[in-house]
Amino acid sequence: MTMHLSQADPTPADVKRFLAEHPGDPDGLTSLGALLSQAGEREAAGLLHCRAMVVAPGHAVARSNMTVTLTAKGQHAQAIASGRVAVALAPDTPLPYLTLTGALYKAGDFATDRIVLERLIRLGPGDPSLAWGRAQIRLHDGDYPRGFADYEARYWLQEYHYRLHRGPRWDGGPLDGRFVMVTLEQGFGDTLLMARYLPMLKARGARRVIVELRDELRRLFTPMDEVDAFIEKDAAPTPIYHVHSSIMSLPLHFGTTIDSVPPPVRLTVPEEARATAARLLAPDDGRLKVGIVWSGSPAFSDNAIRATSLDRFLRFARIPGVHLYSLQKGPQEEELRALPPNTPITALGPELADFADTAAVVERLDLVIMTDSSVAHLAGSLGVPVWLLLQHVPYWVYGMSGAATPWYPSMRLYRQGPEEEWEPVFDAVERDLQALAACRAAAPLERCSNP
Repeated sequence: MTMHLSQADPTPADVKRFLAEHPGDPDGLTSLGALLSQAGEREAAGLLHCRAMVVAPGHAVARSNMTVTLTAKGQHAQAIASGRVAVALAPDTPLPYLTLTGALYKAGDFATDRIVLERLIRLGPGDPSLAWGRAQIRLHDGDYPRGFADYEARYWLQEYHYRLHRGPRWDGGPLDGRFVMVTLEQGFGDTLLMARYLPMLKARGARRVIVELRDELRRLFTPMDEVDAFIEKDAAPTPIYHVHSSIMSLPLHFGTTIDSVPPPVRLTVPEEARATAARLLAPDDGRLKVGIVWSGSPAFSDNAIRATSLDRFLRFARIPGVHLYSLQKGPQEEELRALPPNTPITALGPELADFADTAAVVERLDLVIMTDSSVAHLAGSLGVPVWLLLQHVPYWVYGMSGAATPWYPSMRLYRQGPEEEWEPVFDAVERDLQALAACRAAAPLERCSNP
């Protein structure tokens, strides 16, 4: 039987009322499962999808919804197997391919994902989400020219919620004395990542460069070479401009390849922030000063995957010759307050009002060890050594293999394997940190390089 609900977007309560009248309806069961999966109730969701498939073994939607739930649970092999069955059940329908490509991407199987995406694009050539998905694969692979071209599809995604400015978008051509406004999207880390392109606009002929900026970065970015003015994000009215560009479109407009990534932007750390940092950090006693961050913003959809807990970092505090400083901000600072008294970690988060304060501390550290968040981009921009601990499928900037990224020469990458376990990552970092601390102890006046 086919489920009929009066609302276009039913709630779990709506579907439960429907199922009370039509128990065992496969459409209702899998619809409720999909809603529960979105709410994080994935065990219950999986049971509902299973019930739907028992009632209707050929139900491709239920099988596709199960693929999504298994992917969200990190059960990638099972998710891919489920997705393949869904495709076999409905080979001319986009949904099974869409859920399969999601499972393949999360598993890091880009070769197969690319094939499935091309099939999807033939089934739905006007769907911008497909070009967006292909952009992620191409950027991970280092195919920047085609990847950044596909990246422009984000403007037509339903979930794109950033302000669309009036007037012509800059297409990368000569600016010939025009005023250009650069607009923001995405997070602080993305702004730090892409700020390297801002001073390059004058070389393209811009007469005046105006850049949107969040307050948390203002002291760090002001002044900046070749930028005439910073304005508030979504300021109204906007200053006069002839063309505009999102900051995330600048790599495309400057023709970036993996071999032509510009160096990070030069940041200006205020002297008053440096004076505060000198007060906060202990005098040089021969130990390595190591900053730690274990989580980015909880508002980021994949933060639970890229982040970990403070507990995993405590082993570093036991290494002789290492002094840990927490740079963590946000709700995760509560983990510090739960530590036993006299745990050898200096909590600096409450002292850091903005990125200028954080930068002043970071530039006085020997090393930052952290999971992926905006502080990694900050440390990389400052040229401070940063050991970045990455989930199996990380942000495209870091690719899928190797210990280095062309975007930040001072960064060393430590990667999860396909099993998505953090323990081997922390084991490798602990070994390297022990070696670095031993080098410092043996030759305190010499600079020790990454092991």
